[in-house]
Amino acid sequence: MRHTNLTAESAEYLQAREDLRQAEIELMRHRERVAELRRGLPLGPVVDDYTFEEGPADLDAGDTPTRKVRLSELFTAPGRDLVIYHLMYGKQQTRPCPMCTMWIDGLNGVAQHLAQNVDFAVVAAADLPALRQHARNRGWTNVRLLSAGSGAFKYDLASEDAEGNQDSTVSVFARDDSGAVRHVYTTHPRMSEDIDQRGIDLLSPVWHVLDLTPKGRGEWFASLDYLP
Repeated sequence: MRHTNLTAESAEYLQAREDLRQAEIELMRHRERVAELRRGLPLGPVVDDYTFEEGPADLDAGDTPTRKVRLSELFTAPGRDLVIYHLMYGKQQTRPCPMCTMWIDGLNGVAQHLAQNVDFAVVAAADLPALRQHARNRGWTNVRLLSAGSGAFKYDLASEDAEGNQDSTVSVFARDDSGAVRHVYTTHPRMSEDIDQRGIDLLSPVWHVLDLTPKGRGEWFASLDYLP
């Protein structure tokens, strides 16, 4: 199969490109098998109806009044799942994580599309004014922002350790027929000792565009110093 109409592609190049195409096809098939396993997970345990703190929906309206909102109240309709991104910010993480910031930049951009199927929120250990100020700096006007405060939510989902160190984490929840909230799936960047920081890469197109190039990701690493 030819991918271009260029006439000067060598036989060596064409064979290498075909080998790559076959590997890419197998990767797609394997990714679909993994996604099927993920979709087929049985519901996990019933979880506590954790309490979060939330400010006004309009970021420009200030940080008050605040209200308490429970995990079960983040579901906006029956039959919808809930995805929560745990932002590394708060307690021992005194500055917002640049990588998390990059991911949420992208998620904020597609939040209205996600909302057709799932409910989505960002939870941080940071106090609400600090979280909302970072969101203002980034223009996160499409995502729901929640502070977990001193509650056990982040620790129970392993996005925080006993000392208050934070980790970037994604968790999925569903409600069963009784209306109870059940844990479905949680994943972290580090999934094995030999592959570091790749566990939630599928959430960011940045990595995948760089992976198309000869240099790949190189030494690139998100930094708040370069983020506008």
